[in-house]
Amino acid sequence: MALAVSADVEHAAIVATVLDYFEGWFDGDAERMERALHQGLAKRSLGQVASAGAELRGVTKEQMVAATAAGEGKEVAPGPGRRIDVTVVDVHGNIASVVVDSDVYREYVHLVRTGDGWEIVNALWHFT
Repeated sequence: MALAVSADVEHAAIVATVLDYFEGWFDGDAERMERALHQGLAKRSLGQVASAGAELRGVTKEQMVAATAAGEGKEVAPGPGRRIDVTVVDVHGNIASVVVDSDVYREYVHLVRTGDGWEIVNALWHFT
């Protein structure tokens, strides 16, 4: 018989994964970023300003981890007391949907539960 995991434990694990992703980015911690992302990550954004057009820009896990290691997130990181609000919208079986609102980004994130824990598979973002 499989052991049921409480909703609080699931919620905490999902939030921890999302914080690995955000804090890893802002701190330049490629290990945390690597841990948070699924190999099939599809991170996307549409034009960030009205004049940017309708080009959908995509980033892979490899690109995110490399950019994190290069410190690109440190360049936009908020200062001390940074705000990263994580709202777990829904968890169903092995999937979850989360909204993240930070000083820099607003993201809609989808996660899957794998043998290694929760991992981010989709992220749609915009600057705040």
